Amino acid sequence: MIRIVLADDQHLVRTGLRMLCDSDTGMTVVGEASTGEQAVRLTAELLPDVVLMDLRMPVMDGTEATSRITADHPATRILALTTFGDDDHLYPALAAGVHGFLLKAAEPAELLDAIRRVHSGQTPFSQPVLTRLVTHAVRAHHPVPVTLSARERQVLALLAEGLSNQQIADRLDLGLTTIKVHVAALLAKTGAPNRTGLAVLATRLG
Repeated sequence: MIRIVLADDQHLVRTGLRMLCDSDTGMTVVGEASTGEQAVRLTAELLPDVVLMDLRMPVMDGTEATSRITADHPATRILALTTFGDDDHLYPALAAGVHGFLLKAAEPAELLDAIRRVHSGQTPFSQPVLTRLVTHAVRAHHPVPVTLSARERQVLALLAEGLSNQQIADRLDLGLTTIKVHVAALLAKTGAPNRTGLAVLATRLG
């Protein structure tokens, strides 16, 4: 069971999120916060698995709350859920330690999937946000030559779509272990630090 704290200053939004999360048998909402300060306090009291964090809240904003929670409770995963995907919100949130970044325009199924993914250690991003990150990264770095096999290129392309290892395995009709080997090989060959880095490389290679 994934234990969730909702942090959003709008009661109506929290109510909708609670109904959505509670509709999934693998999730339960254990607390609600209307300010960043309350989110920090509730996290300390309840030790949730995931905090759905709005970034614009009174008293203490979601970015500062994220910074404090990740410092004091590293096991708790923070999924930013916000209307704003611009640089002024995105990069400070990433610097504060959010583990995923989703826009409120996301479909309900996408949000539930993002909660499961962030809980499992992945870093889900809304596609517009990922595109922004990739675009900035490409502008900041010159492409480097990389020689990949045809299969590695297939895996790389699917990684760039945000698919998990299991989803890639299903798409290519391969075993999960085989996909993990390919991902490890991609990381070793390219020097990319993580899956997001591989997504950046996929954009460079077209």
